[in-house]
Amino acid sequence: MVPVKSCMVPVDKIVKVDRDILVKTAAEMMRDNGIGSVIVTSGEEIIGILTDTDLVRRVVAAGADPMRTTVEKIMSAPIVSIEGDRTLLDANDLMAKEHIRHLGVTQAGNMVGMISVRDLVVFLTNLPRK
Repeated sequence: MVPVKSCMVPVDKIVKVDRDILVKTAAEMMRDNGIGSVIVTSGEEIIGILTDTDLVRRVVAAGADPMRTTVEKIMSAPIVSIEGDRTLLDANDLMAKEHIRHLGVTQAGNMVGMISVRDLVVFLTNLPRK
């Protein structure tokens, strides 16, 4: 089976935001980049993830003001992760079990990338058909 690291987005290609930026700014970045999540940082440290689901549940549905709320207040933390040598099936199972759509990918305990349900779908779509 194919390892997670072969389908992940490398950490240096992931959009990152500081924990103190406003939710509206982060949402605009997600829209402009056509992505469903951004990594939240404090300095160089990765402290969480902000997803489109977080925006809907913790801002829109909760009636929070995106012009006054920082991403740190609504992000998901810690990031659920999987080792890069695990299989795509393992990643799929973990996402299903945790009811999430994004996983951090680690190598020796350090985050080296992210994989999403979208990445899994793209991989499966590109498999040869009999």
